[in-house]
Amino acid sequence: MVTSFVILILGFAALVWSADRFVYGAAALAKNFGVPTLIVGLTVVAMGSSAPEMMVSASAALANKTDTAVGNAVGSNITNILLVLGITALFRPLSVSSSTLKREMPLVLLISFATWYIFSDNYFSLAEGIALLIGFIVFIGGLIIISLRAKNQDDPFITEACDDVPNDVPTKKAVFWLVIGMVLLPVSSHFLIGSAVDIAKYFGLSDLVIGLTIIAIGTSLPELAASIAGVLKNEDDLALGNIVGSNIFNILAVLPLAGIINPSIIDPSVASRDILIMIGATFALIIMSLNFRGTQRINRVEGGLLLIAFLGYQGYIFSQVG
Repeated sequence: MVTSFVILILGFAALVWSADRFVYGAAALAKNFGVPTLIVGLTVVAMGSSAPEMMVSASAALANKTDTAVGNAVGSNITNILLVLGITALFRPLSVSSSTLKREMPLVLLISFATWYIFSDNYFSLAEGIALLIGFIVFIGGLIIISLRAKNQDDPFITEACDDVPNDVPTKKAVFWLVIGMVLLPVSSHFLIGSAVDIAKYFGLSDLVIGLTIIAIGTSLPELAASIAGVLKNEDDLALGNIVGSNIFNILAVLPLAGIINPSIIDPSVASRDILIMIGATFALIIMSLNFRGTQRINRVEGGLLLIAFLGYQGYIFSQVG
């Protein structure tokens, strides 16, 4: 069992590092081929934080662990809001000034309700997976069109996303890191899933629970690091944007992989418990961020409440084991 935990930790580390290198190489290569910085920032770079979730969900689905893949996507969204934002707000209250975020927050709630409807029959079909993926394509296309047409290009979220696009990277170097990422991403995710399954069996955890807990928390570590780094640099919209963007990608880009690769019956707890928690957390985020007091920020008290809610949710899940 110690070996499985070591492999799990190394797998997470390799997954996060290889995802970063993959995004770096892909973004630099796209920039070198003349793709506008705005488009690279809103696609390749913005998707970077969800790359670990995508690879883990794909690997889990290929291993016939669709519940783990679904749990990873749903659990990551819950973790992003309750744990990541909770801890980040405790560091420093988060101000909300980006019109992009204000526009996207209601969208997160809307697609969360759509996700609940999809899983209400406890089955994830190929058609439903494709529908979510089409929604992702429409979302990215719409975001790019709106951003290109925007008269005010000073939106902090867009500016920060574009600032993360690497400049002046030689094409050979970009290709090198792209290939390294492409090789290590599937390998690290394979070992991560294998060790997680071993740990789940040892402790009597279901495929869904292992996805909602250990894997979801592990794949959300990049969001935690990015969000804390953002608030420490007074870039609140970058911190919050990482969460909002990641949650949209998790539902529309990560979750579909499970249905497309391995359509199957899903644990009833997903619709009756976990997606409802995800919806509640999303609604709480909107209320805290776009409140009617005029301050439009998430304060430390609210951050503490989010963190307490996360601990309560995790405790409840493990209390149901066995």
